[in-house]
Amino acid sequence: MRQLKKCLTGAFFFILTVNYGYAQTIPFDSDRWEINAKQSTLEDYLGRKSLFLKEGIASIKDSKFTDGIIEFDIAFTGERGFMGAVWRMQDSRNFEEFYMRPHQSGNPDANQYTPVFNGLPGWQLYHGEGYGAAVAYAFNEWIHVKIVVSGKQAEVYIKDMEQPALFIPELKRETKPGRVGLRVVDFAPAHFSSFSFTKMNNPPLKGKAKEPEDVPEGTIMSWLISDTFEEKPLVGKFRLTKDDKEKLTWNRLTCERSGLANLSRLRGIARGKNSAFARVTIVSEKEQVKQLQFGFSDRVKVYFNDQLIYSGNNLFRSRDYRFLGTIGLFDELYLPLKKGENELWMAVSESFGGWGLKARFKDMEGIAVRE
Repeated sequence: MRQLKKCLTGAFFFILTVNYGYAQTIPFDSDRWEINAKQSTLEDYLGRKSLFLKEGIASIKDSKFTDGIIEFDIAFTGERGFMGAVWRMQDSRNFEEFYMRPHQSGNPDANQYTPVFNGLPGWQLYHGEGYGAAVAYAFNEWIHVKIVVSGKQAEVYIKDMEQPALFIPELKRETKPGRVGLRVVDFAPAHFSSFSFTKMNNPPLKGKAKEPEDVPEGTIMSWLISDTFEEKPLVGKFRLTKDDKEKLTWNRLTCERSGLANLSRLRGIARGKNSAFARVTIVSEKEQVKQLQFGFSDRVKVYFNDQLIYSGNNLFRSRDYRFLGTIGLFDELYLPLKKGENELWMAVSESFGGWGLKARFKDMEGIAVRE
């Protein structure tokens, strides 16, 4: 009887742990932390033991976190900076991230959820509702943050632990376990205190996703993406040659539900290789002109039937100091289609903030799009 009671108690504890979890508070002097940063020190700050972190990641080596709760306190000045938490971290270039922008306190972009693929965060691709929220911060004070992760969704609490500041309706990366931790991207550093995480299966969320909008007819939903190459040789290249095209290799990229093609899902960039072609074939029943709406990040050169017909720059602050370079269907082309097959090639180049493309034909009558 005592043995049965012991077994039942153990089973109950296992169920409780798996479904409800328990908080693991990890002191910053624990050897469970792995810290890779430009600068990191353990120091007393605002009456607490804290981690000072500048330009780097501090992660829990054995965390194996999929769903659950991440909590920490953070303190920063009002200087420009980007600091917060990471989860489901596969390596230093692939993870989910939420960070705060102290210099945007009170504005709609005071914070940001973004996936990071192959070292490229995507804040220019993922913006607006569901990616950031207006929150006013206190400076040089401890601010409590809680992130609840549940399957493909999450919510973030800042100061107020009763109502989430941000509901994230769709996490963009694959749902698989990885490390949890803290990250400071650039510019101003931050102090962190009282870090803990709790593993839980599908913790309840207060937010609820809206019904997804239908993808507008004519949206291009997949592209062939080339391997990466240097952007500079495209300067002055008004026509693609057979040699230009034969040396490329290709992979298919399916767009997200919104029609966004996030190229970093397939590729990373490196010095000397920050560009890739995205291509589709347009089959037309007759000779005609079709309007194409499109958006890109950061720069693009459009070749139609091998001829350069457009070049654009959507880089952060490329137009004025307030210009963010966020992606949208803001540009238009009028393609002179010949009867039969027409090739549309877009050379998309990335600096930072998101490497992406989206496009839509407003009128699909008499045409079909394929890779």
